[in-house]
Amino acid sequence: MAANGGHALIDVQSISKFFGSVIALKEISMICYPGEVMCLLGDNGAGKSTLIKTLSGVHKQDEGRILIDGEEVNFESPREALDKGIATVYQDLAMVPLMSVTRNFFMGREPAEGKGLLQRIKMSMANTTAHDEMKKIGIDVRDPSQAVGTLSGGERQCLAIARAVYFGAKVLILDEPTSALGVKQAGVVLRYVAQAKARGLGVIFITHNVHHAYPVADRFTMLNRGRSLGTFEKKDISREEVLGMMAGGKDLDQLTSELEEFQRADTGRKGGGVSQLEPGAAAEAAVQSSQT
Repeated sequence: MAANGGHALIDVQSISKFFGSVIALKEISMICYPGEVMCLLGDNGAGKSTLIKTLSGVHKQDEGRILIDGEEVNFESPREALDKGIATVYQDLAMVPLMSVTRNFFMGREPAEGKGLLQRIKMSMANTTAHDEMKKIGIDVRDPSQAVGTLSGGERQCLAIARAVYFGAKVLILDEPTSALGVKQAGVVLRYVAQAKARGLGVIFITHNVHHAYPVADRFTMLNRGRSLGTFEKKDISREEVLGMMAGGKDLDQLTSELEEFQRADTGRKGGGVSQLEPGAAAEAAVQSSQT
């Protein structure tokens, strides 16, 4: 149970996914409560994308169970997941740059009036709704009829998140929302993640950037090559420990050793002397030292 006594919004129990002989996921478990940010961490190829596609109905798990509000579900499509309140914001955001903010906000679900051939979109209402929902998260769009392509990367991310929340998301899955953003724009997105948490949503934040994940996360589930390294409370693990587990302790130590050898070789050349280790030899020596 959550610290606040709430029930789990989504409970993933030992799910596995196979593509032929390839094990994409193996017995992955995680849980997300209302008002909580669960960070799913892992390097490229760890299985993060496969997991979120399974949670959002794109893939169907081969083993294990997914429970939504305590009820077991078997999604046949992303629409079914969305109907259960599972909204996923992918890296590409599913937006049309030449269309307006309003049209991208509703994306086929615009408020309409009339019937048949006389049906038309209530553009005034739609513009007001898009403007107000964006303003709630701190993005003041001067004109909601402006093209989405005129917005910054951070503003587009916030638009996609606001859209998901407006249409009833209970669990918000964010796929690398800060990966292509600068420091300031990433800050905008992280602030809204905190706002979504404060509004009682469960947030699953997928990233490989520990420095973005650590400030907003409550718990961490770490993946490595399709397997879970465990779930950790924020109070029980430091930023450096999270980074070490993601990178692999031995690999990180080896890289540090190699860089130190390169630095010594470079210092020797700059000093006018002959370095005992040329760059190639330095790397070889570092590898050998790490294996001993």
